[in-house]
Amino acid sequence: MIFARRAFFVLLLVCLGCSAQPAPSASADVVKLVERHVRATYSVPSEVKVNVGPLHSSDFPSYDAVTITFDESGKKKDYEFLLAKDRKALLRMTRIDLTKDPYAEVMKKIDVTGRPTRGAKDAKVVVINYDDFECPFCSRMHAALFPTLLKEYGDRVLFVYKDYPLDEIHPWAIHAAVDANCLAVQNSDAYWDFADYVHANQKEINGEKGRDGQNAALEKIATLQG
Repeated sequence: MIFARRAFFVLLLVCLGCSAQPAPSASADVVKLVERHVRATYSVPSEVKVNVGPLHSSDFPSYDAVTITFDESGKKKDYEFLLAKDRKALLRMTRIDLTKDPYAEVMKKIDVTGRPTRGAKDAKVVVINYDDFECPFCSRMHAALFPTLLKEYGDRVLFVYKDYPLDEIHPWAIHAAVDANCLAVQNSDAYWDFADYVHANQKEINGEKGRDGQNAALEKIATLQG
């Protein structure tokens, strides 16, 4: 009985010793080889450090998993790779979680709080358009959305506009955005009436003399819509 207990105790210590062993590390030659190929494959600049972490088990029997860290002046990014057990191949794989909405994180970054909307308030489909009132391509987009798409899908889609005036090439775009947002504070419909008119009459505004004339035209339009 005592012998059996001692044997069990020795076996337990051996098992604990095995589980406590640190994860195996790749040899120095393999680490250099991996770093060399990673730098060449991904065009990693010399000033960025490439750190190859310890090996750990993977879901693939012929491969070990390894985390490779790119360190640029303290800003670190980790990437998971698979290293063949014969050390002849390195694979970069991306695991995609099909249970999560792939656009959820992006949508969290887009703040539409307080923005005027058109369409169904509880719609499952939300169209967010970044708009420049002076941009001719934005006007074409606006004409495509309204009234055609609104009329056909207005009960199933919510339309939201956010400001994106390119003032470097569109001198009166910011002024138009300010006028539009002032109208939105008073009345959401006034915002859309202003947007409809300006997008449909860009040539009229561009035809005014100088920046002052263009801004005055915008003020007149905003006053009429308000």
